[in-house]
Amino acid sequence: MQDLIKEATEWVAVGVEVAAVVVIAVAALASIGRCVLVWTGRTGTVEAGIEGLRLRLARWLAVALEFTLAADILRTAVAPSWDDIGKLAAIAALRTLLNFFLQREIESAARAERAGTPAA
Repeated sequence: MQDLIKEATEWVAVGVEVAAVVVIAVAALASIGRCVLVWTGRTGTVEAGIEGLRLRLARWLAVALEFTLAADILRTAVAPSWDDIGKLAAIAALRTLLNFFLQREIESAARAERAGTPAA
């Protein structure tokens, strides 16, 4: 029974990782399309277009990071060894740190946008 649960969990984890890949791929493709609009001058100023593009991509990358962390948690959830737990802790810490700084930059840019000043 435990082997069946492990196998099912692995399949779910792979599905969650596929979802992360899809999110990143769609975000990248949308960003490329947005780049074309920025370069052709169809979105207002180039600076505002680039900043908006960067923030949209950052938001989607943050979502993808959450998916990949979820997949790692799933893999570790079923009968983990101490080595697995240590690896998950390191991965979770790095991804959480990356997500924290990404979110902080997104919020900073949003505050700057509301205030009408460029983000630093």
